[in-house]
Amino acid sequence: GTEHGDGASPAAAAALPATGGRLAPTEITRIYAKAGRAVVSVQTGDGSGTGFVIDRDGTIVTNAHVVGDAAQVRVRFDDDGAPVAARVAGKDVSSDLAVLKVDPDAAAGVEPLALAESRSVQVGDAAIAIGFPLGLDRTATAGIVSGLERQIESPNGFSIDEVIQTDAPINPGNSGGPLLDARGRVIGVNSQIATAGGGGGSVGIGFAIPSDTVRAVVPKLEAGQAVAHAWLGVATAAAPSGGVQVGTVTAGGPAERAGLRVGDTVRTIDGKPVADPDTISQAVAAHQPGDRLEVEVARGGQTRTLQITLGTRPETAP
Repeated sequence: GTEHGDGASPAAAAALPATGGRLAPTEITRIYAKAGRAVVSVQTGDGSGTGFVIDRDGTIVTNAHVVGDAAQVRVRFDDDGAPVAARVAGKDVSSDLAVLKVDPDAAAGVEPLALAESRSVQVGDAAIAIGFPLGLDRTATAGIVSGLERQIESPNGFSIDEVIQTDAPINPGNSGGPLLDARGRVIGVNSQIATAGGGGGSVGIGFAIPSDTVRAVVPKLEAGQAVAHAWLGVATAAAPSGGVQVGTVTAGGPAERAGLRVGDTVRTIDGKPVADPDTISQAVAAHQPGDRLEVEVARGGQTRTLQITLGTRPETAP
């Protein structure tokens, strides 16, 4: 199964390629020394996680599932430091991201972490996770980027796309912490782990929300805006004959209103061949509510072209 890596309970850098391969211990030491103080412990009334500072205005990024329904949390900048009050400035459950604000004086002397462009990340690149796993003090683990373009489920049941997979050990409490490249830049926000055998610890498969998603979502949350995600309103599965087959169509949703039916085989979307269900979700994620998608489907031996106007994703998956 896949679990959130949360606690016991529930200014961008230039796009430069990261150094590939595993890092020598001395390099990990250097990165930890440079980035570690920007990584904070996040404590809520009933759980804990991790966050990281991204600017000098007291802005901290973490996971939405770490803060939950809290309007205010506490953060700790040092292992032996006093907790500091942090306001939850905004959260987007669909991308599992949240923004906290602390008094800038509380973060004085902390060097903010820069965001790399996650689209430049390659399998085999070095990956360093810093966080507060299992209630321990600040901890660093290292590995590589193990996979790209993964999908995980957000807390509200929708999928998060373009997720980075890593074998850097991530455990409960690491959620919301940074996944860094060999230059100490954020390539992702550690969010979930895969588990095996009913255990809750790391088995070497962790997932991080890509920094490009952070770059798109965080400014809106800082401004107090809701993040609108495009929505099609279908569930699909791979079709034996190629393309994907529509398994369910949400009543009253954009797809149903445009005439898409259960059993239709989707051949193309926006003129591009549909290889698997991920192709559809990625195409929808690349658009905004109100955008129109041209979808070609096979039905009863005939090909039909539908014009679907995307809606706004509801708060929870149907």
